Amino acid sequence: MNKTDEIRAKLAGAFNPRALEVLNESHQHQGHAGDDGSGESHFRVRLEDPVFADMSRVARHRAVHAALGADLMAQIHALALEISG
Repeated sequence: MNKTDEIRAKLAGAFNPRALEVLNESHQHQGHAGDDGSGESHFRVRLEDPVFADMSRVARHRAVHAALGADLMAQIHALALEISG
């Protein structure tokens, strides 16, 4: 399973998203710092779930990071999050 699918599966399992989009943006960062050559280092997640409605931005990010887990987070150089409730 590639990281895009792994991110999607973990977030779909942890939340009840109305919308979930996981974009691999690694190609935009080829040759830059953090590019490990795998093609799976930079991601953007767009996630909409009512559970986030009353959370601060920091709490939302912490919830997503926890859902992805430390092992997967350690393999990702950059994760852009667009989270709404």
